[in-house]
Amino acid sequence: MKATLIGVAALTATLLAPTAHAAPTSIDDYLTRALHDTGMPGLSVVVTEGDRVVHAAGYGEDSEGAPITADTPMRIASLSKSFTAMAVMTLVEDGRIALDEPVADQLPGFTMADPRYAAVTVRHLLNQTSGFSDTTIDVNALDSATDLADYTAELSTDALAADPGTHYEYCNVNYDLAARLVEVASGRTFGEYLRQEVFGPLGMARSTVSPDEIRPADGYNSVFGSWWSRPELPGFLSGGGGVITTAADMGKWLISQTGHGTQLVSPDGLRTMHTSSTVHEYGMGWIPETGPDGVDRLVHPGNLFTYTAVQAVVPATGQGFAVLANSASLQDDTYDILNGLIAVSQGRDPDPVGGGRQASELVLGLIALAACGLGVLGVRRSPTWARRRAGSPAWRVALRFVPLLVPAAVLAAYPDLVEILVNGRTVTWAQLTYFAVPLTITLAVTALAGTATATARLLHLHRSRTTVH
Repeated sequence: MKATLIGVAALTATLLAPTAHAAPTSIDDYLTRALHDTGMPGLSVVVTEGDRVVHAAGYGEDSEGAPITADTPMRIASLSKSFTAMAVMTLVEDGRIALDEPVADQLPGFTMADPRYAAVTVRHLLNQTSGFSDTTIDVNALDSATDLADYTAELSTDALAADPGTHYEYCNVNYDLAARLVEVASGRTFGEYLRQEVFGPLGMARSTVSPDEIRPADGYNSVFGSWWSRPELPGFLSGGGGVITTAADMGKWLISQTGHGTQLVSPDGLRTMHTSSTVHEYGMGWIPETGPDGVDRLVHPGNLFTYTAVQAVVPATGQGFAVLANSASLQDDTYDILNGLIAVSQGRDPDPVGGGRQASELVLGLIALAACGLGVLGVRRSPTWARRRAGSPAWRVALRFVPLLVPAAVLAAYPDLVEILVNGRTVTWAQLTYFAVPLTITLAVTALAGTATATARLLHLHRSRTTVH
């Protein structure tokens, strides 16, 4: 309770404090202000143009108090998909993977209970149009896999949600299976292939998919305005989200993605990865979109449970941008920071960022405190409440318990309700104790307060009626 009060007080002070700022005059000024206004513990950023790095730096600090720099390793979550797509495309151009042939014909051990799996092509995987879905695949079972071969074998009892090539649905299984395809086609582990054929040629010496090789900075979760350092939630991280890298290394990647510097594939291969499928705008690890400035660009966000990131390239200007953060919360500010970064780098005034996380967590904190107070008050007043209703009809008394038990019902269905909000993607209780922890705590406190009040009233009502009889 004390920690909650302190956090809510800090949030209130932050929101009420004056925030008059002059317009930033440089990328560094903008990022320094963005870090302050968002309250994030740290971030690292790179901006490229053509074949050169314009800006690469870190802001804030890690869990040990060391400053974040452009060389601080961080997990980049789903930005990893663009690297997996690149690994596949190098093998496509080498003739060892066929982009439009069935995966099952190229990947021994891949089978599913749904016969439609035989029509899934490599292109379908990379475009996320395979029919794979968290709603028909046991994603929790896949998280216990020990390697990509084991992961692939676990799919044998699963089914598709749609005919291959007819429907887009974001599902990490597409890219983890693509990573296994890289292993089989190359005869090397996925990590080795990335290191030797992607990271190595680009000079990305501080990049890996193994935390045993390069340890990423500890991540944070925001809890009512206070940042908690926490280890990343365990789970299977590979082609869909396993890359660990730095802002400096991302600069080399972005230069290559804009068609400059070292090229890993042909211009046609790069164009294929950047192009939308016939059923959705998602390309291959990149999403074509029009930015707030009306300029077309390619982006991809990434979210784990203690890290967030986003990358973008602007083909018209040859610019590249990446924002990596060692934190995750209900409000992801990295995309807004990216938009501001693009604006400043192009000589425009950025929109303000920050405040959303603080405001939402302040509201949740106040709700939790109010629920605590009402719960205590309800329990203390339950004897009086029960005496007044000792002679009331049972159905009328029962109706009065419904509002008290609704929060408990919502809490019981919490993961399922969140899954609906995130388009059917699997959500577990463990995950809800990470970036969503303020909401989880508020729901738990509200449910506990209602249940405690209902229980106290029921006990005293029983005693009152027993005494009357």
